[in-house]
Order: sequence, then C-alpha cells, then structure tokens
Amino acid sequence: MAGSRLYTAALLTAGPPLCFPPNLLALNAIAQRDPFVMPLRLAPVLGLATLGLAALLAPTAPALAAHDTLTIGIAQFPSSLHPDIDAEVVKKYADAFAIRQVTAFDKDWKNACLICAELPTMENGLAKVEDLGGGKQGMAVTIKLKPDLKWSDGVPVTAKDLAFTWKVGSDPNSGFSNVNPWTRATKVDVVDDHTAVIHLGSVMTSYNQWDEILPEHVEGPIYAKATGAGDYLKATLYNRAPTTAGLYDGPYMITDYQSGAQIVFEPNPYWAGPKPGFKRIVLKHIENTAALQANLLSGDVDMVAGEGIGLTIDQVLDLKKQHPDQFTYVFKPSLTYEHIDIQKDNPVLKDVRVRQALVYALDRKTLTEKLFQGLQPVAATWVNPLNPNYTKDTAEYPYNPAKAKSLLKDAGWTPGPDGICRNAAGDRLSFELSTTAGNRLRELVEQVLQSQWKASCVEMTIKNEPPRTIFGETLKKRTYPGMVMYGWSSNVTESPRRTLGSDQIPTEQNNYGGANYIAFSNPDMDAAIGRIESELDPAKQKADWAIAQKVYADQMPVVPLFFRAEPHIVPKWLKGYEPTGHGDFAAMRSENWHAE
Repeated sequence: MAGSRLYTAALLTAGPPLCFPPNLLALNAIAQRDPFVMPLRLAPVLGLATLGLAALLAPTAPALAAHDTLTIGIAQFPSSLHPDIDAEVVKKYADAFAIRQVTAFDKDWKNACLICAELPTMENGLAKVEDLGGGKQGMAVTIKLKPDLKWSDGVPVTAKDLAFTWKVGSDPNSGFSNVNPWTRATKVDVVDDHTAVIHLGSVMTSYNQWDEILPEHVEGPIYAKATGAGDYLKATLYNRAPTTAGLYDGPYMITDYQSGAQIVFEPNPYWAGPKPGFKRIVLKHIENTAALQANLLSGDVDMVAGEGIGLTIDQVLDLKKQHPDQFTYVFKPSLTYEHIDIQKDNPVLKDVRVRQALVYALDRKTLTEKLFQGLQPVAATWVNPLNPNYTKDTAEYPYNPAKAKSLLKDAGWTPGPDGICRNAAGDRLSFELSTTAGNRLRELVEQVLQSQWKASCVEMTIKNEPPRTIFGETLKKRTYPGMVMYGWSSNVTESPRRTLGSDQIPTEQNNYGGANYIAFSNPDMDAAIGRIESELDPAKQKADWAIAQKVYADQMPVVPLFFRAEPHIVPKWLKGYEPTGHGDFAAMRSENWHAE
C-alpha cells in the first residue's frame, strides 16, 4: 500500500508552508524505507496485509448474493440511546434506524412528515397564531399522527405518547437536550388517539419541527418513579435495557446491544410503512479509523457512513484513488462544523484578543487544501454558506501571524527565550487541547495546529480522550482545562439556541441538559436568538441571523476550523441510500435501503 507516499505527497505539493511537525515528516520518510516503522498514516498496512487470508476465508459469492445483512462500520459508540437526552451525532445516527422523529428535513433540505400525516403550516390551517392575553401571542399547532403507527411490541402510537414526551421534556430533571425542545410548548391537548394540539408560549419559526416521541406505556412508569435530577436518565430502558420490546416505532428495532461493540437492528414486525430491505443491520464499532479502513477493505464491514462517525475524508480520498471501482464514493457537502471549544474560565483564554490571535495564527485554508483537496471550506462562524441564513457581513480571520503576535502583545504576552510567550508574571502562554482519541485525522490536525501556534509563540499540549468520555462527561460538565476539538451537526434552519443560548448551558441543576458546552452567555446573542425563533418574516429573520453571526465572530468563543464534506463509502449493491448533508441523517429513511 502506498499510503505513506500519498500522505507525504499531499504535504509537499505546491502552496504555502503548512507547518507540519518535522518529526512527522521524518517518520513517514523513514517508513518508506523501513517496513517496521509505522507512523500515523501507515497503521492500515497490517490490516491490508491480511487481505489475502481474508479473501480465502470469506464466504463464496453465492452466499453473499442475498445481502440480507448490512454491516456498517462506526468509529464512535453512543454513550446512551435515549433519543432526547445527550446531543451526540453517533447516538442520533443509531436511533435513526429505529425511532422516528415527528418531522425531519429530507435530502432536498425540505421539512417533511415522518410519523405525522400532514406537515402543519399556516397555509393549511394546522398552525395558527393565538391570542394569549396581555398583548402576548402564541401558536396552536395541530399534529395528526399516521393512524397505523405501532411501537415494536404492537401497542399503537397515539397522541398520548406525544403529550407524555412533552411532559418529560418540560421537566428540567430529565436532562433533555433536543434540537427542537419540547419546552417550547406550554401545554398539549389530546384531541383523539391520533390528534394533539401543541400550544406554544410564543410565535416560533420552528413550530412544525418536532423530534422523537416516547412510548408512555413503557417509559411512563419509569419516569413516574424518578424524583430527582438524573434519576430518569439512569432508569430509562433505552439505556438500561435497549432491547426491550416497545421502545421503537421505526422500521427497525434493536434486538442485540453489546456496549462499546455493536448494535443489531432487525425489522419491526409492526411497522406499517415500506418493508425494510434487510433482515439485519449491524452497527459495528471500530474506534480506530485505520482499523476501520482495514475492516472495510477486508469485507468485515459493508459500508462506512459519513456524518463524522466513520472514516476521515483523507482516508476516503485515498481509498477512492487506490480502489476506484470497489465502492461507491459520495462526498456530501454538509452543515457539520468542525471547531474547537474554548474553556471560558481559563485565565489565559478569557481575553478576547488571545482568542482572536489563536485564529489569526492558523493557516486553515492551506490545511484544508492539503488534507482535504479543498472539499472542506474554512469556516468563519457556525453558519455554512450553504445555509439560507448565511451572511458575509462578519469579521473574518485569515492567516496573519503578524496580526496574531500584535494582538498577543497588546494582551501582555511577549516571546520568551524559548520562543513561547510569557506575561509580566512569567506565566507561559500555554493550554491543553483534546479531541476524540483514535480519530487519526483529528490527531493529525492537532499536530498541525500545535506547530502553527508554536510559530506564533503559543504552546499547546495534547491530551486526547475516548469519544464516550468527551461527549458523555468532559464537554457537558466542562471539565476540560483548555480546548476540545469536535464537530457540531445541525439542521437546515436550526436555531443556535441549543449550542449558544445562555439557557442551554449544562449545569448540575438542569442535569447537564442542553449543548452550550462553551457556557457562552451574551445578551445580544440571546436577544438575536429570541428574534430568530419568533420572526415569521424570512427577510427580518435573516437580518437577525446576521446579528448572531456578527456577535459570534467578534467574541470568538470557539476556534472555527472548517465545514465537513461527509465522505460515504457505500457498496455498489446498496440502493436507496441518499445522504442529506444535515442533522437529519439518511438513516431516518432506512426503510428505503435495499440490496440489488
């Protein structure tokens, strides 16, 4: 395999210097001569060396022809399976096979019903503005569920389940962290088994966007016994016994769960929609992306999805070059935002000039060109230019090391004898950066950032953690001392409240619900978010989005990196697979997947 040569060539192509660590380049150069040296890029070699044996042991072609099972490799494993608790991309991906949202955006970025019969709109009368008295207005949104929906134990899905989900989601002890929070509703009126009217406390642009609902007949008794913060999360069957019948209303249900290893889905016998195309779908966890690549090539997994839970884009680009006809390769531009959260309580990073300097010191454009062939554009804020609410009128931070050093000097940091900046007290300008251990590309990006920051007199040390630790504890409890690099996945018109609203900061009091992991609290941002969520006029709404982006760019609460192009590697025999590029993944319509 020419992995190391391809990798080195990518670093040495024409363009501005990328400041890759010289020891990394040296290791790759040595590895081309010495097969016993294995730097980052060469990790897949051993897996590929076994392909001959794997081919001999593999089932014969007739045995594979039916393709009754689809095995999907994932590089992360969910810390929980409750659909409304913990904002994790991999959890949402896994749940998408078995649990349906009320509504979801499709591949064309249009909002549509999944378990509702008709999308509520102002035009069809299922959504109305209502007078709340005292000069206030709210909304009444009628949800009509499809009449033939059943949970995986045969119990019908009813409007009572919707009302129960609102009840749990409105309880701060539950720890809900929904994209579209149930706290928007002030009450839910159950009209009949298939109809409910959701009353909103204000006019909201997201009135017809609703997430998953819960089975009251299964989860109701468990919730009733939960009296304190965190009690429900500990007791829910989604986490304690995820193979329990009745937890799922989608085309598949979980029939086997091995924590940290795999999740097995089989068709829900009570699903009334299109018949699922597979007898089994297996999510197989292989945390190291190099090992995941080897498993794909050996046939141990059939496909690797994008959505940031599979292979890194450079691995997929190399695979496409080396094995162009073995798979179907899709590089889907997405709203997933790779960035670095900053610990706001770190005394070094509190100064906005330091935060801005950190961004000026990075040559992000060259990084994306060298590593991703320009497929992943540099980000200015969390809003992708593909988003209809994007604005160009925000501060940008192009690569400018002189500007970075000037800002650091203004903030009281000057280079010491070893090239690392110090303040008047002699403190070093130093911080710690973490990311998901085992993600080879992120680990490489870390080293690039470390080298570039050092060139601007900033010292960065690396301390990575398993994904389940980072997403299950470190981020939501903000125990990281410096920075954490990861990605946000958002929906097409999703309000930034979940990640930037001050009321969404995870705390012990709210059972660490919400996903504002940076604890960003800014009155101008909160006001803009409030207007974004309540303004029905698209032009006025876009103006408020522009204000929010300006506040974000000026305050720089994170280090923006780039927007991901999600790389999907799909077997040629898989049909009906349509990546979306946003937070409502293709798996939400997995009943349409089939072998051909």
